[in-house]
Amino acid sequence: MSLDALRGFDMFWILGGDFVVTTAGKLSGGNDQAWTLFGWLAGQFQHKAWDGFAFYDLIFPLFVFISGVSVVWSLTKETAQHGRAGALRRVLRRAALLFVLGIFYSGGFRTEWPDIRLLGVLQRIALAYLGAGLVFCFVGARVKALAGIVAAILVGYWALMNFVPIRDIALDKTKLAELAEKSGDARGALALKSETNPSATKNSPAWQAAQAHFAQTTATTTGQFGPGHNLANHLDFQFLPGRKYDLFYDPEGLLSTLPAVATCLLGVLAGVWLRREDFCDKWKVIYLLSFGALAVIAGFAWGMSFPVVKKIWTSSFVLVAGGYSAMLLAAFYQVVDVWQRREWCQPFVWIGMNSITIYVANNLLQFRAVATRLVGGDVKKWFDTTVADGVGNLVIAIVGFALIFAFVNFLYRRKIFLRL
Repeated sequence: MSLDALRGFDMFWILGGDFVVTTAGKLSGGNDQAWTLFGWLAGQFQHKAWDGFAFYDLIFPLFVFISGVSVVWSLTKETAQHGRAGALRRVLRRAALLFVLGIFYSGGFRTEWPDIRLLGVLQRIALAYLGAGLVFCFVGARVKALAGIVAAILVGYWALMNFVPIRDIALDKTKLAELAEKSGDARGALALKSETNPSATKNSPAWQAAQAHFAQTTATTTGQFGPGHNLANHLDFQFLPGRKYDLFYDPEGLLSTLPAVATCLLGVLAGVWLRREDFCDKWKVIYLLSFGALAVIAGFAWGMSFPVVKKIWTSSFVLVAGGYSAMLLAAFYQVVDVWQRREWCQPFVWIGMNSITIYVANNLLQFRAVATRLVGGDVKKWFDTTVADGVGNLVIAIVGFALIFAFVNFLYRRKIFLRL
């Protein structure tokens, strides 16, 4: 149950729990008043612009990590029942369904090409699961082999990002517009300043201008990790088709999927450890906490030369996020499964048992929009004027979550679990 509860806890923030905290933070004085509890928490629920690490940067990799833990249970059972071939079929089928569902979640085919996002959150989960699942099918629960593969991925990604030469140009709209103006390309400069997302526009003048200046840049550099000025972002610009989330590149891009597989494999290692029968629960928790702490320390230490950056999923970020994930898993395992204190986490279990279902349902139904229909307008205004400015938004968020909990509880009580 601890794994379902942790998955639900993670999904709670994805579904909008962050909005509750940030709204409460504004009521308590805002993010600039770090001495207030909610003000400090509100700051933790904002992604770092580039390098660094906040709690909100843990949400996505934690889900990938949990997927890895689940791999151990599901594929061990599948292999026992249907052999390796059956396990491989399960991995391929689930990864394919998740990937297609991810495209649908991002808008599907409602718009014309290239305004279609091929890579996104669910697609990254699908690819990370695919990589980790294939490794587990062939390597099994051999800890040294799994750890060796994780180390090889992290060091290999660092080597690629650090030593492969790239063009010495930053894929940034403002900087590209300046280059276009200097070269006399007034049309390209204007397009770069005005177009919202050049990657989503067919025959985009801004994209063509960016390509031209990228191709004309002959100077090369290595060891760059800045926004739009690194190997991962440049490969997205050159080879990733369709709409990019960050205009010229994607935070769930091509090359950065490789270390995401390592994040999932860290979850596999944690799952293998929890399944061991030659250690008692106490030592399982101690080892998970110890590994987590060491991974966080190692990640931040590595981050001094290879920055901790979520948007390119650096190797140091993998260690920091994986370490915190392991410590959270240890805490949930101790409280929920060892101490058997489960009443408090039941709503998280309801979400965790149907995590992908509620994720997609929220995208389609937009529970907060439904809540606005119930307590928006004059009701929201009354709370804002009578209680305090901003309370109306907090009430909408709470009602939205009440609807979410009612939905997942309905599924849970009727034993409806939609799994891919």
